[in-house]
Amino acid sequence: MENVEQITEQLQQLVAVYGLKVLAALAILVVGRIVAGWLRRLIGKLLGKGRSDPMIISFVSSISYVAAMVFVVLAALGQLGIQTTSFIAVLGAAGLAIGLALQGSLSNFAAGFLLIMFRPFKVGDFIEGAGVSGSVESIQIFTTTLRTPDNKTVIVPNSKLLDDNITNYSTQETRRVDLTIGVSYDADLGDAKRILSDIATADGRVRADPPPMVAVSELADNSVNLVLRMWTATSDYWPVRFDTVETVKQRFDEAGIGIPYPQRDVHLYEHKVA
Repeated sequence: MENVEQITEQLQQLVAVYGLKVLAALAILVVGRIVAGWLRRLIGKLLGKGRSDPMIISFVSSISYVAAMVFVVLAALGQLGIQTTSFIAVLGAAGLAIGLALQGSLSNFAAGFLLIMFRPFKVGDFIEGAGVSGSVESIQIFTTTLRTPDNKTVIVPNSKLLDDNITNYSTQETRRVDLTIGVSYDADLGDAKRILSDIATADGRVRADPPPMVAVSELADNSVNLVLRMWTATSDYWPVRFDTVETVKQRFDEAGIGIPYPQRDVHLYEHKVA
């Protein structure tokens, strides 16, 4: 009986000493989780009012919730009397080891964060970077998905995109079509320039301002090279380019203007052997 009474007394002492701490720690966890959820929703609403990208809203809200919950857990552990300084040191060491093991993934994560924040491109843009080009389908935390013109899906690590030059073909409303057309040296340059100017002017997709430009760009080895520059809507760039090349060939054939190809004169010498 005395042993039972001693055990009961010890349990009562433990409950008296640690019971309130446990209840306080549980209260901190419950209230902290509620506050963290409220903070996540608040940040989402604030970013939504600023018309931020949905991906940015989700990313920042999630990061803020995780950070708040880490603080809440540390506060609850401190309430229980656990030395959080040593716990933080252990977490830091573990984080360092994980960081070294996942160095590439963390680099992609940081690059994804920067891509989302600075937005050099958005979903739907046609870009060129990291040696590939295509339309942006999605921007994830670690990778960016592109769809190529021939309908292939290319998944590019974010760090490669961020470390390379990014060319965004969709940010501007207009693009300039640059064509180099070679004509033979005996062709009439006036006629050739007039035909090129007429082709550009007759195409309704070509902008009048700035006007198309035709000029001699180079006296090459086998041809006189003319440059044709004309502005069009970005969506019409490839149709205008393809149609113009075909029309130039047809009109030059009708006018008798030759488009030379590389050629080489070979001289044969006959040597008589005595």
